[in-house]
Amino acid sequence: MVHMSLLEGYDFASYRDEAIDDDGSPRAHYRPVLAAMDRMGADALARRVELREVVQRSRGVTFTMRTEGAETERTFPLDLVPRIIPASQWAHIEEGLRQRVRALNLFLEDVYGEQAILSDGIIPWDMVLSSPQFQRRAWGIRPPRGVHVHVAGLDLVRGDNGDWMVLEDNLRVPSGASYVIENREVLTRVLPELFGSSPVRPVDHYPAMLRSALRSAAPPSAGNEPEIVLLTPGAYNSAYFEHTLLARHMGVPLVEGSDLLTDGDVVYMRTTRGRQRVDVIYRRIDDEYLDPLALRPDSLLGCPGLLAAARAGTVTIANAIGNGVADDKAMFAYVPEMIRYYLNEDPVLASVPTFLCGEPDQREEVLRRMDQLVVKPVDASGGYGMLIGPAADEATIERFRARINANPRGYIAQEVVRLTRHPTLIGSALAPRHVDLRPFVVQGGDRIEVLPGGLTRVALREGSLVVNSSQGGGSKDTWVLRETTPRPRIETGARRSLIRPLREERDDTALGWQQPQQQQASERPPC
Repeated sequence: MVHMSLLEGYDFASYRDEAIDDDGSPRAHYRPVLAAMDRMGADALARRVELREVVQRSRGVTFTMRTEGAETERTFPLDLVPRIIPASQWAHIEEGLRQRVRALNLFLEDVYGEQAILSDGIIPWDMVLSSPQFQRRAWGIRPPRGVHVHVAGLDLVRGDNGDWMVLEDNLRVPSGASYVIENREVLTRVLPELFGSSPVRPVDHYPAMLRSALRSAAPPSAGNEPEIVLLTPGAYNSAYFEHTLLARHMGVPLVEGSDLLTDGDVVYMRTTRGRQRVDVIYRRIDDEYLDPLALRPDSLLGCPGLLAAARAGTVTIANAIGNGVADDKAMFAYVPEMIRYYLNEDPVLASVPTFLCGEPDQREEVLRRMDQLVVKPVDASGGYGMLIGPAADEATIERFRARINANPRGYIAQEVVRLTRHPTLIGSALAPRHVDLRPFVVQGGDRIEVLPGGLTRVALREGSLVVNSSQGGGSKDTWVLRETTPRPRIETGARRSLIRPLREERDDTALGWQQPQQQQASERPPC
């Protein structure tokens, strides 16, 4: 066992620990980081915590937390102990994420088109038609290149055996990518010495990945320079920091619904130079608020006529309208069958076992085992409205039992996963806290890219399994390590001749993925 003062009294035996082995020693890929933090000592780490707060506030890294009907803007909690994923583990995760997003995209193309998977009886018709997220008005809309899922955020967890499993799919307006970028930026400023001993893959190219995917999603009428905008509900949205950061780094206008108008099934943006045609809308507004003519008539957040323009093929809405039917929590149980049906492959990543309360036999088991399961509404997010059976009292269980009986289709249940824990700086020492991971997948045409790492969310309250920031959770910088295979030795005489081919090999523009426009030095996050 390796002795470290920061690990005095650390409980590594109750759950599988990401960083600490069964004998209490740091796992090999964590030793350099934990040893560096241990050498710093508690007082120095406390000063770094203070510095983290200063850096985050100066960069405006905030989100809005809703508690008891009130809204509070706060800095996004960042724990200073990074989560580290070896290259071999990440290769497996990346393969599984690509496979899953490909199958989910094919499902959306099918369910808003031929509906073959329903006709073949793989998924029941009523499962789709009864989904609150199935948008009938989106049927027949064919987005360019058949891409419905331009950005996906899939929530992954690990249990006692260490295997990675999918807990949820987020295909509508997944949030959190900006915090991946900012967590890395903040940690490099606060604890730069940690990076010297670990070959960490970068994450700051995410805006370039996203912009390139959006460019490739433009309709044919857009030409070589499509106009892309990011549509936000406004400054009072809890993810507004992310909207501003992504728009700035992609070099695209940040617009609200009132900035857009439609004319002849074409979308325009109001500018000081007059109307300017819009080709791609990266929307951060839920479906029902996008178009008051076709969806929710009292919405002031969207733009009248957007759906007609999408149907006419003059504008691309990313992510596509109607994606929610694929991440309906009841549909989650069918994703392994989607993978087999569309790809003729077995799932690379397993799904957390899920019960459909709309199925009588499964509902009976859920009602019998409610004190052992996690019960979730099919259309909720952010950790709201769910029951964690082992932590609930009998009165709460009875309330959920009544809700399930009143609306069986509206609920699913999942087995409780004993989430792995991770060292987290609590006060002046490390303590174990439960974590999950939300990687981000970007799809542009036939190309599917996975951002190395993603957003590790951590339940800061001792014993809590709820990691959502809206429920008091925090985050970690997630490190994916590079392969450490030695490079072949290059003779001095040959080195000069290899420089140009190597640079050309790294030219992303040759693959159709454009880099964002150079940002001015003044375009920094607000102070």
